[in-house]
Amino acid sequence: MLQTAVGWHVELEFEEDTQHTRAAALVRLSDGSEVRGHGYASRHPADADQPRVGEEIAGARALNELAMKLLTKAHDEIDEASGRTSYPLT
Repeated sequence: MLQTAVGWHVELEFEEDTQHTRAAALVRLSDGSEVRGHGYASRHPADADQPRVGEEIAGARALNELAMKLLTKAHDEIDEASGRTSYPLT
């Protein structure tokens, strides 16, 4: 049996200054919908200036929010189709 391959494209964008990093994550789903997540990181003044670390933290937080929104979306669709409440495994 041949299965259709499905892919998602996730985009991450960053805005930075010397103390803060903001990340925005976007995934476009095969049904045409989009889900977005945001993350934030701040550097303590005593920490070394390492922009990559701020991007990793803010990016991870944005992807985490994105993941939670995808779980909520999936469970909402399960609930709508089944007429009952589904519970995510955490």
